Amino acid sequence: MDVTAAEKQDRPRGGNWSRRGVLSGLLGAPVLLVAACSGGDKSGTPSASGSAPAGGGASGSPSTSPKASVAEITIKPADGTTAAPFTEPVTVTVLNGTLTSVDVTDGTGKAIAGRFSDDKAGWTSTATLSSGSRYSVAASAVDGDQRPADANASFSTASPANTFVGYFTPEDGTTVGVGMPVSINFNKAITDRKAVQQAITVVADPPVEVVGHWFDATRIDFRPREYWAKGTKVTLKLRLKDVAGAKGVYGTQSKDVTFTVGRSQVSTADLTADTLTVRTDGRVTATYPVIGGAPDHRTWAGKLVISERYQQTRMNSSTVGLGSEYDIPDVPHAQRLTTSGTFIHGNYWSPASQFGDANTSHGCIALQDVQGGNDPGTAAAEFYASSMIGDVVEVINSGDRTVSPANGLNGWNMTWADWVAGSAV
Repeated sequence: MDVTAAEKQDRPRGGNWSRRGVLSGLLGAPVLLVAACSGGDKSGTPSASGSAPAGGGASGSPSTSPKASVAEITIKPADGTTAAPFTEPVTVTVLNGTLTSVDVTDGTGKAIAGRFSDDKAGWTSTATLSSGSRYSVAASAVDGDQRPADANASFSTASPANTFVGYFTPEDGTTVGVGMPVSINFNKAITDRKAVQQAITVVADPPVEVVGHWFDATRIDFRPREYWAKGTKVTLKLRLKDVAGAKGVYGTQSKDVTFTVGRSQVSTADLTADTLTVRTDGRVTATYPVIGGAPDHRTWAGKLVISERYQQTRMNSSTVGLGSEYDIPDVPHAQRLTTSGTFIHGNYWSPASQFGDANTSHGCIALQDVQGGNDPGTAAAEFYASSMIGDVVEVINSGDRTVSPANGLNGWNMTWADWVAGSAV
């Protein structure tokens, strides 16, 4: 076949050329057009350069979400627990991860302290929980790929079935004499004296060392080495709530009690001279004739603290183991010195000649008075008016032994070494 000039001009240099080559090139064109249209939109318009439509994902790759954390957090007590033991700690643990934070709060928003384990796989509360209280827990962790996990719980602690309380003296806000100890009597026997004593603090301002002494399983008193200084402010801090005083028996109190020591008044009852000498702030302010205990009913010797005061009271010998020897319904100006029944009081039934001259009582110290106690000029009325709970009456020359330190608020009749020996801490 002859080749025209035009065909010659299109022939590639240095190679064979034929009509078949032209045909094959033309047949390839429709294939390219179809391939280009395959990426177009529904209107048939091709996308530029065959890319995915705007706003779409990568062509041929489905959309995927982040993989969940494999860290598993466990909180004890579990969410919704209504009677969790308040004696046990809160614990938070994690599997397949490490804890990053743990927050435990009570119903008031107060944080409960705790600590993490060395590997951060656990957390345990270190502060004591309270009975009958509600708590919230929020915990966070991450797994090995730093993917976060969270857990929350709320629970309530149980209230103890068996409790004890301490009845204290003096009362909050009172002013007392320099001999007033802090005395606490419990309504249940205390077997863990150390735990209970550690939950009681007595502090003085100005500061002075104050030590507790257990007289028995139901009573502890606190005092300094010497009488309080006048003007001292004393605070009793009871933190007995949820303290185990005995197995299964828990305290309920958490409170502060503050009292003030007034002027110093220490009186001396000399039952050989049958006189009561009153010293206020170290100065003799009065001397009164008295009647002390008869030879068969001696008055206790020692330092006796006024623990109760009555404008008028009944005294019956049967209540102190003396049968029917006396029953006086209206003893005036009576101030208790011992639990066993020793008082310093007014006396209107004995002859005036006996005061300052004879000891005829059943163990009490008597000052002259009138029936009804309505004469402020009598010795008993004057002494009563000048006295307060916590004042000290030091009895000397009575002929009897020293009063038991546990008989009333009379721990001053014990050496400091013996007093300290009775402390549980």
